[in-house]
Amino acid sequence: MTCHVPLRGVRYALPLALVTVLLAGCSGAADDPGEAEKRDASASASPDPGGSTGAGPSPEDSLVPDPARLPKTRAEARDLIGRVIAGPDSFGPGVVKRSPYESDPATWPVLGEDCVWQQRKPAYSVLATLTRSFELPAEEGKGPVRLGAVVTVHRTREDAAWEMAESIEESMRCPTQQLREGELIGSMVAAALLGGESRQTTSEDSLSETGQYRSSELGGPHHYSWQQAQTLQFTVAVTGKGAKGRTEREIDDLVVQAQAAMLVRLESAVEKQS
Repeated sequence: MTCHVPLRGVRYALPLALVTVLLAGCSGAADDPGEAEKRDASASASPDPGGSTGAGPSPEDSLVPDPARLPKTRAEARDLIGRVIAGPDSFGPGVVKRSPYESDPATWPVLGEDCVWQQRKPAYSVLATLTRSFELPAEEGKGPVRLGAVVTVHRTREDAAWEMAESIEESMRCPTQQLREGELIGSMVAAALLGGESRQTTSEDSLSETGQYRSSELGGPHHYSWQQAQTLQFTVAVTGKGAKGRTEREIDDLVVQAQAAMLVRLESAVEKQS
């Protein structure tokens, strides 16, 4: 079953706690410089601050930032991304860079109305964004695992929260999505957790999707895993695309490890020093 909640229209009037309940009955969808994350924050998006955290903890409860360490310019945002974004070692042993390794900083992925991912100019709300691509190479009996990581710095916390809402809307709007030519994902199951829910204490909001990945090169269906988290004005996301002989647990562990590494680096980069 699929369903659609028009989050664009209500401008985040629905708190994520309610969206989580709606997602429980829905399947929808979305690494690499043309995919890895879903983000089309509106140019003037400013959701209600109270709605972005619902019953979860405020940033003061979880992470106390130093205002002087929060980026205010594009240059400062790019510098922070360079210190936070995952490298091959963030996923664990054996993971290597793919080519092209980094996305064009002047673009970011947007899911079109036709459910095809495209590269467009970042929204006004975005100070800087970067996607990196990785691979766990093929070995005997196992195909290559394609991995992606992204960090986006928005102008405000509200802009980052709106990106999270857009991601939920996209997953329900497009049950099947084309990542690039010859790559599709579908049969998606999505979930959202606020900070403090189900021991989710690493970010203010967290989204995850799992589903099936099909590729003209690697066949399928294979396991697909995506996670995105938002803290303050930042979002970080990781994607894993499976292959023959790779287990769901193997893909999920790679995604979770890299996501955790970036969140730790982010906290270290902006927290107030005692």
